[in-house]
Amino acid sequence: MCGTCGCGEHHHHEHDHDHGHEHHHHHHDEGKVITLEQDILQRNNLLAERNRGYFEAKEIFCLNLMSSPGSGKTTLLEETVRRLVGAVREQPSPKIYVIEGDQQTSNDADRIAALDIPVFQVNTGTGCHLEADMVNHAVKHLSPENGSILFVENVGNLVCPAMFDLGEAKKVVIVSTTEGDDKPLKYPHIFAEADICVINKIDLAPYLDTNVEALKNNALKVNHHLKVFEVSATKGTGMDAWCDWLVSECTKCK
Repeated sequence: MCGTCGCGEHHHHEHDHDHGHEHHHHHHDEGKVITLEQDILQRNNLLAERNRGYFEAKEIFCLNLMSSPGSGKTTLLEETVRRLVGAVREQPSPKIYVIEGDQQTSNDADRIAALDIPVFQVNTGTGCHLEADMVNHAVKHLSPENGSILFVENVGNLVCPAMFDLGEAKKVVIVSTTEGDDKPLKYPHIFAEADICVINKIDLAPYLDTNVEALKNNALKVNHHLKVFEVSATKGTGMDAWCDWLVSECTKCK
């Protein structure tokens, strides 16, 4: 875990007309720090399993969206929501809920709320990832209906979110062509942990030195089980395949 970047000392608060404060203190003795980290992870994983049991019982398809800042995560989510809500399908699209993790602002949550989607904001303060207790708290407020899709937009960071299970059914790592094709090799842990890799901003590839095929191959080198989607959230390329997959996965868990 990251004692160096302040995420050992959480001061997070959620916005839904209430504030919860929590403090974990790091001891500077190295042995104690390691024990504390294992402790935090163990506590997190226990609660993650409770979240998972809840999601499975209610047939809620929960996805943990992870990426570095600027990958176009929120734009991808907005466009995904628009398509799922607006789609004319044989079976009605599942209801959508969003948990929005951010260190400081509610900008992203406001963008999702503007689409008339129930959204719960979690501000992590100095914390650079969401944890199972934050998701648990948010879900209690959202109380999503059975058979819905729950998107958890994690804090923009390619390191810590990989370590914290939230109880999600699928981990999705989003990487944009603007980040270069060696990203999976630089941050292998998050790609190894992910189930899905969405390569975003493919419309920009011609203007960059990024080779989308190389980016995809690097991701698969790290994790050959990855399901890869190549999309442009702004232009709409590849978005149908991504949305169709989401709906088919959601109906599978019923």
